[in-house]
Amino acid sequence: MTSTHHPSSARRHASLATLALALGAVSPFSWAQTPIQAVASFSILGDLVRQVGGDRVSVNVLVGPGSDAHVFQPTPTQARQVSQAQVVFSNGLGFEGWMSRLLKTANYRGQQVVVSQGIKPLKGADHGHHKGHDHGHGAPDPHAWQSVPNVMIYVGNIAKGLCAADAAGCDTYQRNAAAYTTQLKTLDTDITTAWATIPAAQRKVITSHDAFGYYAQAYSVNFLAPQGVSTESEASAKGVAQLVRQIKKENIKALFVESIADPRLIEQIGRETGANPSGALYSDSLSATDGPAASYIAMMRFNTTALTQAVRGQ
Repeated sequence: MTSTHHPSSARRHASLATLALALGAVSPFSWAQTPIQAVASFSILGDLVRQVGGDRVSVNVLVGPGSDAHVFQPTPTQARQVSQAQVVFSNGLGFEGWMSRLLKTANYRGQQVVVSQGIKPLKGADHGHHKGHDHGHGAPDPHAWQSVPNVMIYVGNIAKGLCAADAAGCDTYQRNAAAYTTQLKTLDTDITTAWATIPAAQRKVITSHDAFGYYAQAYSVNFLAPQGVSTESEASAKGVAQLVRQIKKENIKALFVESIADPRLIEQIGRETGANPSGALYSDSLSATDGPAASYIAMMRFNTTALTQAVRGQ
C-alpha cells in the first residue's frame, strides 16, 4: 500500500522543487513587486512609458498634464515616490533642471534612464528660424519628442530601461515597443503627408516659446518664437519688435499660444500685427484625459491639424 503512494509523493516533491526553481529564476521584482514602480518626469514621457510597460508597470508622473516642467518644484510626496521607484525616466538635454537635486533628496539608488540618449540635440542657433531673436543660443533644445523619429529612439531606450529593471518582463516590453513603433511610423508618414501640399514659403508659424525646433527640422516648417527654449527666459522687447516686423512683412497667418504658456504676449503680437491667434498647441505637456491631446500620438495629430489649417488661413 505504501509503495503505491511513493511515486505520486515523489512526483509531488519533484514538481514543488521545479516550481521553486522556476520561482527562483524569476526576477524578485516581478514576483514580489508586480507591477514595477516607475516614475516619469512629465506627462508626455509618462504616456510613452505606459505604452511600453503595459500592465507590468505602474507609472507615476511628476509634472502632470497642463503643468510646465521648466519651472517645476518637486514636493516631499513626489520625493517619496521617487525613493520607492525601481526605475526613473527623464528626458534629459537640460529639460529637468531639478532632477539631479530630486534624486539626491530622495536618496535614489534604482535604475535611471535618460530617454534622449543617442539623439543629436539641436542647439538654440541650429534651428535656422530665429533671425536675431534672443534665444539663449548654444543651450541644447530639450524638446526632442516633437520629432516622431526621435520618439522611436525614446521607445527603444524605455524598453531597455524596463528590461534592466525587470528581466522577466523583457519579452513583453520589447513586443510592446515594436507594436508602438509601428504606430509611430504611421504617425510620422501622416504628418509628412499633411504638410506635403503646402508650399515651403507658406510654412511659417509663430509660437509662444521655442519648443518646436525638432518638429521644424523633421517636417520642414519654419517656427518663430518671442521666447527661448525654456519658458524661464523672458522675451526681449527687441526680439518681439523684430518678430512683429517680420510677421507684417511676410504676412504670417499662423499664430499660436501653447497650452502651458501665458497667452498675453502672443495676444499682444496679434494686436500689433492684425493676425488673429489660431488657438493653442501642446508642446511640453499632454492635455487632461478628456482633452484633444491625452496621448503622445493624439497630441502630434492635433498639433499637425491645427498648424496646417492655420498656415492655409483656414
